[in-house]
This record gives sequence, structure tokens and C-alpha cells, in this order.
Amino acid sequence: MKEDIKPFTIRDIEPVVNALKRLNRVHSQAMTLFVIDADGRMTGTLTDGDIRRGLIAGRGVDNPVSDVMHRDFSHLTNPVDVSHIKELRSRSITLIPILDSEHRIVDIVDLTKNRSALPVDAVLMAGGKGERLRPMTLTTPKPLLEIGGRAIIDRNIDSLINYGVNRISVTVNYLAEQLTAHYATPVANGVKVECVPEERFYGTIGALKMVKEFENDTILVMNSDILTNIDYEDFYLHFRRNGAMLSAAAIPYTISVPYGIFGLDGNRITSVAEKPVYNLYANAGIYLMRREAMRYIPDNEVFNATDLIESLVADGQTVIRYPLSGLWIDIGTPEEYRKACELARHLS
Repeated sequence: MKEDIKPFTIRDIEPVVNALKRLNRVHSQAMTLFVIDADGRMTGTLTDGDIRRGLIAGRGVDNPVSDVMHRDFSHLTNPVDVSHIKELRSRSITLIPILDSEHRIVDIVDLTKNRSALPVDAVLMAGGKGERLRPMTLTTPKPLLEIGGRAIIDRNIDSLINYGVNRISVTVNYLAEQLTAHYATPVANGVKVECVPEERFYGTIGALKMVKEFENDTILVMNSDILTNIDYEDFYLHFRRNGAMLSAAAIPYTISVPYGIFGLDGNRITSVAEKPVYNLYANAGIYLMRREAMRYIPDNEVFNATDLIESLVADGQTVIRYPLSGLWIDIGTPEEYRKACELARHLS
């Protein structure tokens, strides 16, 4: 059992008074203990409300916790069912055990700290030179430029961690030593960010092959220099529901033409559209993909995310788009950087 799980567990034979003391020491907003038997199997949950109801029913503080515990408890199994987490969150259940096939606790999802627990490995591409943002990027890699007092990339990593992503890699090239030093120690919630050297520029997704190993079957790949409040849980559930090989986040992009537009067949006019409006979707630079899609990415070659999409489509694989309706700014120009800095003043 992990050391950080032990404070939340109690043996079924311990007296209720001990449970009260343990609940008083639990360092979490979710005041819950998990009751285990002699073999380490979980048999119930215990809150101060369960104890109060037990006392009202005539149980004493010297009774074993098994007399007052809640036996019909909710739990998760591996691989984690994210839709189940969402359902439990809607019921205000915030501390959820993950059990193995023997009903032993292998981990805990604490929704007072994180919004979800996505079974995803994340890779952020941070090797670009940011040439359009010079002179700011002459001595600082673009992902480390600050927005509202925090580095752009840190905002994205903190958001991923908030959704329970704890396997995070960052591909580095230009001024790589600064990013490597920046992530030399663990970040929020003790998550260690691994910096992966990109020997040369491999395009917007080619460096993915430089990551040594992945733990999960789903990989999230994104540009490190965007400002977004995308709901990663909804993105993931949409991806899984559609059984896709790859899902690309897409932002609505509207083009309004202030003129009458002819439909043509050669030089013959076939129709006239007066001041048409075209509603399109643009690539947001955030992708979810199954790990097996890695086989479409060549080794040691420049390969872009658009190349991967085209390869998957050509092979008949399911590639979908996820409509991103929230905040999204690609910080590529001084104007966009200033806009992102202004918006960051109003973001938590």
C-alpha cells in the first residue's frame, strides 16, 4: 500500500474512538476513512456522519468501526472509468478508492485536489524558437514567457494536473537548458515533468517518438504555447465515446464575405450568394490519440500533426474533431501575447 494511502485507512476491528482521532488528523477536505480487513481488503467507508448515526442507534465509542461503517460504498477499478468519476462528482463524493481485483486499495482519487483522474500521458511540444516574438524570445524560450506572472507552459501543466494527469513530458530544443532547469524539481502535487531533448526539430508531432515510454493507452499531445481553458475531461470522454484513433480539438472560425459571391461552372455563373458567412473549424493544436497511432509516426523525421492526421485518414482510421468552445489563444505574435496577458488578469 502506498504511504500516502495509509492515513486514510483503518482496520475494521479498531474502536470508534480511534476512528474519531484519525478523522481529526486526515489532511484532506474529504473527511473519510477506508475500512480494511486483516487481509487488506476494503470492506467499507467511515465518516463522522456514519459515527454520529451509529451513536444515535446505540453503538458506543468502544465498538469496532465495522459496526458503524458504510458498507455500500463507491469505488473505481483500473483502468479508471472517467465517466464514473464524473457521476460520483455530481453526487458530491470527493474521495474515491481505486481497488484491484482483490478489493485492495491501490490508489485514491481526491476530488478536493483534482477535478478528475484522466488515464492519460501528456506530451507538450516546447522546442520551437518563437521567432515572431523576438526580441523577447532571444534569451527566453517562448513557453517560459510569463502571462499574469506565470509561465505559459506552467498554466497548461497546472491545468493538466488539475484533471489528474500525472505523466507529463515536455520536448525541448531551443534554449532547452532553461526548460530543463525549470522542471528540475516536481511541480504541483509532486508531479515530475520529464524534459525530453529533441536532437533537431522534428515538426509538431515527430518528437513524440523521442519519449521513451508511455504508461497509458491514451496520449494527449499539445503545443505548449497556447492559452486555453479546455475541459480535458469532456475532451477525453468525447474521444472515448466515438472510438476514435485520434481527436483534434478545433476552434470555430467564421469568415464573413462582404460581397456577393458567384458560384461558377467554368465562366458560367450558376448561383449568387449575397454576403455569405462560412462557419469553419480550425486546428487548435491539442490532440488525443491512441498509443497505437504512434506507429504512423516515422523515426527521426520531420513529421507534423497534420501529416499524422492525413496518414490515419488515408488508412481508414477514425479521426474526429472536438469542438472547443472556451478560451483559446495561440501565442505566436506580440499582439496575441498582449491579448493573452490582458485575459490572464481575469483568470483564476
